Amino acid sequence: MSSEKRTTDEQRVAEETLLLEQPVSSKTPLRQYLWIPLLVLALGFDFAYFYHDWIAPKLAPSEQKSPDFSYLASHCAHIPPISSDSFVSRQDSLARTLHSLNAAAYIAEPSASAGFFANLSRSHWGLSERPLLLIIQPQTDDEGTVRANVSILTPSFEETRAKMLPIPSDAGVTYTAWPEDVNPFATALALVPNLDDATIYVDGDVRTFVTDGLQKTAPGAKVLNAPVEVKRLRERKSSEELDIMKCVNEVTVLAIRAVRKHINIGMRESEVKQLMQIALSAAGLADASSLVLFGENAALPHGAGTDRALGKHDFILIDTGGALHGYYSDTTRTFALESSTIPLRYQALWHSVHAAQRQAMLVAKNGTITASVDHAARKIIKDAGYGEFFTHRLGHGIGLEVHESPYLRGGSDDIILSGHTFSNEPGIYIEEKVGVRLEDCFYIDEEGVAQFLTERVGGQASSPWSP
Repeated sequence: MSSEKRTTDEQRVAEETLLLEQPVSSKTPLRQYLWIPLLVLALGFDFAYFYHDWIAPKLAPSEQKSPDFSYLASHCAHIPPISSDSFVSRQDSLARTLHSLNAAAYIAEPSASAGFFANLSRSHWGLSERPLLLIIQPQTDDEGTVRANVSILTPSFEETRAKMLPIPSDAGVTYTAWPEDVNPFATALALVPNLDDATIYVDGDVRTFVTDGLQKTAPGAKVLNAPVEVKRLRERKSSEELDIMKCVNEVTVLAIRAVRKHINIGMRESEVKQLMQIALSAAGLADASSLVLFGENAALPHGAGTDRALGKHDFILIDTGGALHGYYSDTTRTFALESSTIPLRYQALWHSVHAAQRQAMLVAKNGTITASVDHAARKIIKDAGYGEFFTHRLGHGIGLEVHESPYLRGGSDDIILSGHTFSNEPGIYIEEKVGVRLEDCFYIDEEGVAQFLTERVGGQASSPWSP
């Protein structure tokens, strides 16, 4: 072999060896640039996260609007509050009742009862260790007519504020102030003549230290809880009160129906509760509250729920209400959605509760003992085989308080009278499985017959799919 050829071969080998020693890329030109779309995709996910957590919440008020329930506001817009003349009439009725019972005075702290007689509720004046008292005494004029004498006991440093309270009175209100270093109960009782052997009635919500202070200050007097004759003045509602109570209960039912249209499978209890609060507020109700329970959570009558999601086989229980001019509604519906598939055995429970509610309405009449109404509803559920699962009383009085006397319960000997108002709320609660309650409020009309306060909007629910 010539030296020239050998040199050429050696050069080729050297070049090939050099190539072999260089790192070899396993990537094709396409694979070399695959990282670019992957980077774009990753950045896209990061932006979506950033938008959801930081940008979307700021846009929520404009982009994620709540349902419009504003049309509910018109339902009770025409209903006026209790008139000043009505408060004066109530005061005079109390004065006549006190006179007939030979009582010297009636005393109440700011409360539902003081609100009834003098427009002095706890929303006007909060309770503290310094008592502010409403004192109403019977006073006979020259013609022998018994009228109310209205006084307010107030801390001295609060006297100016007390005189700003919107207390109606035909003859004016007497304001009596007590300094901090003086016994307030002695100042109050100085308004009452002939304390020895006098009878002074105190409202049932008066705190113990006030009752004790009055009794110790006047050991010769009898300081007693107001009797049923006084309590019935508030229990038995006037036509003016019933107009308010009808409207507030009607619009509460309408609000439930409105919210139902916006409930979907998969929503959480808290979401539905928020919708109810929005609807009740739009309706113009104050102090609104809502209990929302799905499925087995409704087996605890006053349960807090777990914020579980609504399933296709779940009942929805909504117990809700609010106040109009101080008077409350209280309504419960257990219902399904159009897309729900409720087991037949649970539907049977619903119809048993519905029948019990209807039976209670047939039994509740003027002159009936309250316990007999509870028994009538309870018997329907017991005969259906679920008596042990109806675990609470049938109902309660309602008005300026959500729960007030008298009560529809076993063991009670209270007598139902025209003008009384009650809730009617039978239920069946099988823990860890299902709960059903239906609640409508009713009143006893002038003929002594029970009538739903919600009659003008259909009264009680008609089926699990029609609340």
